[in-house]
Amino acid sequence: MRTGTFARAVAVSGAVLLAATACGGGSDSDASGSSGGNDGGSKQVNVYGTDGNMGNALGNDFSEEGALAGMKGTTPLTELSGDFTDRLLQVDPNLQDFNYAGESYDAVIITALAAQAAGSNQATTFGPYVNGITVGGDACTDFQGCLDIINSGGNVDYDGITGPLSFTDAGEPAQASFGLLQFGEDNQIDDSLTDYVIAGDEANATTDEGPAYAAPGATGDPLVIGTLLPLTGNLAFLGPPEVAGVQLAINDINAAGGVLGQPVQLVEGDSGDTSTDTATQTVDRLLQSGVNAIIGAASSGVSLTVIDAITGAGVLEFSPANTSDQFTTYNDQGLYFRTAPPDTLQARALADLIGADGNNTVGILALNDPYGTGLAENTRNNLISDGLSEDSIVSITYDPQAANFDSEVQQMVDFNPDAIVVIGFEESSRIIQGLNAQGIGPQR
Repeated sequence: MRTGTFARAVAVSGAVLLAATACGGGSDSDASGSSGGNDGGSKQVNVYGTDGNMGNALGNDFSEEGALAGMKGTTPLTELSGDFTDRLLQVDPNLQDFNYAGESYDAVIITALAAQAAGSNQATTFGPYVNGITVGGDACTDFQGCLDIINSGGNVDYDGITGPLSFTDAGEPAQASFGLLQFGEDNQIDDSLTDYVIAGDEANATTDEGPAYAAPGATGDPLVIGTLLPLTGNLAFLGPPEVAGVQLAINDINAAGGVLGQPVQLVEGDSGDTSTDTATQTVDRLLQSGVNAIIGAASSGVSLTVIDAITGAGVLEFSPANTSDQFTTYNDQGLYFRTAPPDTLQARALADLIGADGNNTVGILALNDPYGTGLAENTRNNLISDGLSEDSIVSITYDPQAANFDSEVQQMVDFNPDAIVVIGFEESSRIIQGLNAQGIGPQR
């Protein structure tokens, strides 16, 4: 491990990072691979990713053993139970990853509980109940248990697959669990090295438990949920676990008797990515289908293109994966929510991971969209507040649709940092291949 003047912050105002669970793994030097070096004495650059690329789907783009070995990164992730992952695999036996499956499941459960508590399937009526479903009241961990509380005249505090949730007034988690992941020699995530940390502070959760509940056992028109999830485009690798999470939640809800005495209905749709108008077309179709809530999009950039159309139609949008901090203050008419934590929290976890490895100079390559630029800026700010000087960090944005990334890679070669952070989606594999070719990638 490199040593230097970079001191990791132990306590950070507004963002607390605590080690929660460890699933094995060795020392920092063993994990980062930075104690050794390439032939000839050149240093090994530590490469980091984030939720947009830290999955086994990235490894499928590499055939040479060890091409990603030692690459670390962060992603919103709870230590999912074996029972939950087994049930996801029953929905989709071909799942490679479970990223955002829990967040998708929880988004549907919270939506359904809010509708039941409000006694209405209209989003403008049940939207004000959403935040309160995650705080105060009696704790419950599944739809059936929460429904029993509502039908007995009580208030619920849903603690879901992804944890206590505890939404803020802005409709997002006040704290969240993140997985610290690492690729192995086979270019797949080595689960034995995964650690879990908590970022954020539950004290920032809302104190408003929402309006009074409708009468116990309220009935009404069926709740219709649409999906706006990536079946195609640069986040298509996230689609399968998200789709499975939604379907599993609806299965569980309907097995418990549904919402308002009716089975929940599902209308599925593709979000594509920001290079197409797929999301706009899907939203138009979903709205014409009479959906009350839309689960999605996964991409922050995609959500920003459709949020006004959805909320303007009086429909609730609930994303399991949007992380851009733009949504925290967005004028969403009280109809936008997310189970994914804002990037202000992920940036804290990522900066701590980089600092723990003793990196003194950091290069950041981020795609030019709300997700990439927001996470890059927040990470940079955290690194500076932790003790790095501004001139020891170089941040570069890139066009994900570019023919190549040679210029950006060369800038990293010229900077010669201790660490490189790649914040992107499927195009990350081409960037990392370029870093490897220049001898500054994760390849050992």
